[in-house]
Amino acid sequence: MNSTKKVLLINTHLTYPNWSEGLLNDAFNQKAKEFFLEKGFEVVETKVENGYDADEEVEKHLEADVIILQTPVNWFGAPWIYKKYVDEVFNSGLMSQKFLTDDGRTREDPSRQYGTGGKLHGKKFMVCATWNAPEDSFNNPDQILFQGRSTADVFIHITSNYKFCGVEILPGYNCYDIFKDGDPVKDLENYPGHLAAVLDL
Repeated sequence: MNSTKKVLLINTHLTYPNWSEGLLNDAFNQKAKEFFLEKGFEVVETKVENGYDADEEVEKHLEADVIILQTPVNWFGAPWIYKKYVDEVFNSGLMSQKFLTDDGRTREDPSRQYGTGGKLHGKKFMVCATWNAPEDSFNNPDQILFQGRSTADVFIHITSNYKFCGVEILPGYNCYDIFKDGDPVKDLENYPGHLAAVLDL
C-alpha cells in the first residue's frame, strides 16, 4: 500500500498578453510544489488554461490529500475559466457519485442539513490568491467596499463547492496590493511557513 501523501495544485491564471502574463501565480505554484516535494508528497498539477479532462480531474481529486487553488483575483473572483472547470469537474463528480451522492438531506431524517452529503471527507482545500486590493481593505468595517468582510468571505463561492463535498477548508494565503505597495517577494518567502502551519507539517 502506498502511504505517500498527494497534493493537487490547480493553477487557474488566465493570460492577458502584455498585461497579465501569470508569472507571479506561476511563482506561487512553484513555491508550493517545492514545499510539498521537500515534505515527501507526490505532486500532481493542473494548469486550467492548458486544458483538462473533467473525468481525469475527478480522479486527481479522489487521490489527493490536499488541494491548492492558485488564482489571481479578477473582478473579485477567480478567472472565468475556473468557473467552467468547477462546473465540468464537479458535475462529473456528481454524476459518477464519486464526490457526493446527494445534498445531505433525507425525508427520513429532517435533522440532516443541506450540504452534508459529500464523500470527500479527510481531504483539505486551500486558496492562494494574488490581489490588487490592499490587505487593510479586509476585516475592517470602516472600509467602504468590503465593509468588514474577510478574503474567506469573498471566496465562499469557491470554498463552498469543496465543503459541500465534505472537504475541510484551510485558511487561505494572500498576496495583496501587487500593483502598488505590496511585497510579492516577501509574500513568496513566507508562503511555505503558512503551508506548514495550516497543514501541521
